[in-house]
Amino acid sequence: MHLPCIKISTISKQTEILTDQPHLQCLGPLGNLDPTDLINAETNRISLRAKNFSLDLWKDAFRSWPSPTKGWKDWFLRVGHSNEVQWGKRKLDQYIRLSLADMERNESLLIVASYFWSDTLNAFVFGHGPPPTLADVLMLTGLDISTADYSHLFDTKPSSKVETRAIGGWSGYIQKYRKTGRVSAKEQTTFLNMWLDKFVFCGRLAGPTSVYLLAAERLANGGRLTLGRYLLGSAYHLLHQVAKKLRLGQSIGNLGGPWWFINMCLSLHMHKRLEFDLFAQRFPRDIAEDYELDEEESATRSPLNFGEAAIVLTGTGGNEDQVSRFF
Repeated sequence: MHLPCIKISTISKQTEILTDQPHLQCLGPLGNLDPTDLINAETNRISLRAKNFSLDLWKDAFRSWPSPTKGWKDWFLRVGHSNEVQWGKRKLDQYIRLSLADMERNESLLIVASYFWSDTLNAFVFGHGPPPTLADVLMLTGLDISTADYSHLFDTKPSSKVETRAIGGWSGYIQKYRKTGRVSAKEQTTFLNMWLDKFVFCGRLAGPTSVYLLAAERLANGGRLTLGRYLLGSAYHLLHQVAKKLRLGQSIGNLGGPWWFINMCLSLHMHKRLEFDLFAQRFPRDIAEDYELDEEESATRSPLNFGEAAIVLTGTGGNEDQVSRFF
């Protein structure tokens, strides 16, 4: 690493770091601007080099995948009817609607891609684009990535409480907390708590918890959170845990985490290789679960954004033939 010379401007009272490239300035010491050596070094550290591939390591790895739950769509229609404008202002509306899709996981793609993850670069060491990034978060989910960080608020306790034990799973949770009449802040809080736990961060228990209740309460009361950055950090943490276990030859197990987001990023970046036609996809309409369609009506519509197109792409199980194909 070399240290560029430093010039202090007495007029602007600013410190400029000069480099051997006239149009480049930075605020600290520079390393080698050519990343080839770093990439080569990281390539030798990725899990693929461990040579311990086995599908047996992946048993139960996707247990927390956000599967459909009866009653969720109707609850979305009820709460969303009175809060859609506010959700839009807080950049929640696009991804809350994505939770209506029955997303299929591409297990073989996720398994193979995990062997190419670099903890240092926070990227897949492929020969092309390195998903996932904040740009992927914004494009696919529309979640906020720019609001000031209020994570210090999570040191407090939520004012509301929810029952999570012996409640009958997520279906029982919906039955208990879905109300009639005017949608209260408490009902919206319990709705958003389920959304965050089941459809965004995908908790390990794969059932109701109060882990995200404080964040849900803040959102329900009109606050804003940089959920996009939290989502990306959660994806990075998940892939870090997976890469560490793969290098040690350990079973992945049920780590929870947003596998769905990683699945969407990979599918979108590789849609041509996977022969997916994004413009031919169909997304569920906002209609009640028991709505009876006329003969000429469809239960789906054209996607409104890349997220809606990517989340309904077909998946595949984790089998040796598909894994070999992706490798």
